[in-house]
Amino acid sequence: MDNCLTTLHPTTRFSDRVENYVKYRPSYPAEIIPFLEKYYGLSKDQRIADIGSGTGIFSELFLKSGYRVIGIEPNENMRRAAEIKLSQYPGFTSRNHLAEQTGLKTHSLDLITAAQAFHWMDPVLTKKEFHRILKPAGHIVLAWNIRLKNSAFLLDYYALRQKFAIDFKENKMVEEESIHIFFYPVPVKIHCFENIQMLDFEALKGQLLSASYMPLPGHKSYSEMINELIHLFIKHNENGMVRMAFETKLFINS
Repeated sequence: MDNCLTTLHPTTRFSDRVENYVKYRPSYPAEIIPFLEKYYGLSKDQRIADIGSGTGIFSELFLKSGYRVIGIEPNENMRRAAEIKLSQYPGFTSRNHLAEQTGLKTHSLDLITAAQAFHWMDPVLTKKEFHRILKPAGHIVLAWNIRLKNSAFLLDYYALRQKFAIDFKENKMVEEESIHIFFYPVPVKIHCFENIQMLDFEALKGQLLSASYMPLPGHKSYSEMINELIHLFIKHNENGMVRMAFETKLFINS
């Protein structure tokens, strides 16, 4: 069944998409690190935990700059992919826990991050756990890469995703009201960064298939979807590439 409980569960949902996730999901703007250093006092001696760290995309942003990061990820396949990818960084530690039960010590963290993952967490239990493990003066960063719809290509690509999506509507990922409730009574500051990818067809296809709600090979809609993607790429590519535009949005307790 396409919509079996195992497929829909957040801790297993991406297990059959890890390779595409690692290869084709967008990273995050490098300027996030100096921004956090300048405005939020981030420094190398601080302890960071990336909750729902997945394949390590957001964690690597900090590791590249010499920070130490504890990755908390319950999906076995994604966690193993991160461990392989990030093995070159001595500052990376990987643990198999949930956001709601991280296994981390009370008041042990200066910074908690959750990138492209918060919408899979129980907000009430996660809020309680984050407040337990965060130091009183610490910060929480919720981050998303939000795909824009500011070009003919992106509008057509969005329509294709909506047409073939199996069980998830993309516009539910970032619900600002829920985020403000999560941080309450502390105010939230929102910071935005431009994030652009240039993709050839294989990268475009891989990114499409990395989404947990898109059909994979063997699904009745897969061939039709890929045929439409081919026509979309032919229509919009320039010199064999299309421009995938994101806005990276950070929500931070102030």
